[in-house]
Amino acid sequence: MKQQVKLDEWSWYEGICPESISEPAVIAGFENWVKLQLQNEISEEEILQQVKKVSQQAGSSEQIWILTDMNRGIVPIDPVERELRDVIGRIYQYLFAEAQQITRIWYGIPQIIKGADHCENLYKNR
Repeated sequence: MKQQVKLDEWSWYEGICPESISEPAVIAGFENWVKLQLQNEISEEEILQQVKKVSQQAGSSEQIWILTDMNRGIVPIDPVERELRDVIGRIYQYLFAEAQQITRIWYGIPQIIKGADHCENLYKNR
């Protein structure tokens, strides 16, 4: 993905949730930031407020969120890992509701879940 985005035109945030965005941005490794927040005893509500603050800036700048599906039915023994999956799931629900387009990529195969009218033939761009 990083090679497909012209880095001189986009900001890349890896493993963090930026305070604000004023130019096109890619947010990746987001689950690492959420885990760190939970370990620092930041509440889910505070985490969600930061996500909302950033995602609502999409009107002024384009955003791409690269999110990792962590749920896949496995329940970890570690309480922090369990909480992380629960919190991530609820945050993803918010982000998916707000997103104009959602593409799930599984083993390199894209599946458009929302907003298919923008790029029906995404697979041809590979």
